[in-house]
Amino acid sequence: MAAEHKRALVVRGGWDGHQPVEATDSFLPFLSEHGYEVRVEDATAVYADAGYMATVDVIVQTNTMNTIDKDELRGLIAAVENGAGMAGWHGGIADSYRNSSDYLQFIGGQFATHPTRAPQEELKGEAADCFTHHTVNIVPERADHPIVEGIGDFDLHTEQYWVLSDEYNDVLATTTIPVTAYHAWHRPVTCPAVWTRLWGEGRIFVATPGHDTGVLADANVRTIIERGILWASR
Repeated sequence: MAAEHKRALVVRGGWDGHQPVEATDSFLPFLSEHGYEVRVEDATAVYADAGYMATVDVIVQTNTMNTIDKDELRGLIAAVENGAGMAGWHGGIADSYRNSSDYLQFIGGQFATHPTRAPQEELKGEAADCFTHHTVNIVPERADHPIVEGIGDFDLHTEQYWVLSDEYNDVLATTTIPVTAYHAWHRPVTCPAVWTRLWGEGRIFVATPGHDTGVLADANVRTIIERGILWASR
């Protein structure tokens, strides 16, 4: 008898600027190559289907600045508590459902801001106003974790996420937001950029880099996310 396929659920939507369709489509071949039967949903209603959710091995979500019904959120959290994995990147996981404190506790981090470039650089009210050069630093004590093993500190030119988080996260990489003459904070702020979180019998993986398909094509970002999906999976 052939082995049963693993199941991956891809849930996408929300703000179009994060290219939820194109971004998730770029991971579908990877999931298929690793033996996953993939279901793609453009809404969160599937989370309330307890029977189906019990069969899912990993949930890959990119759904930015959206809302979620209480029964859908309960279904998502219950699935992870019972062993499903949860994985995602950028605002698609760390800025998904601002109306839910339960989701914030579950994921372990909430987007707060991404600092702008200097005003003298002619800000145009576009996403690129917040594209800055910054470094993602691998936490030395976690450098042997399978998600980041063999990856050194790397530089990006994209949004740098300031996230509000807690100490329950297992942080694999950080990024430090500097002090500038044109922002209000007075000392550098170091935020998690890649973290994992254990929830019930399940695993959660979050990477804050991943604004669009261009960032997702960066070799370091891509490797971290692909490994994170596999790590989180049941």
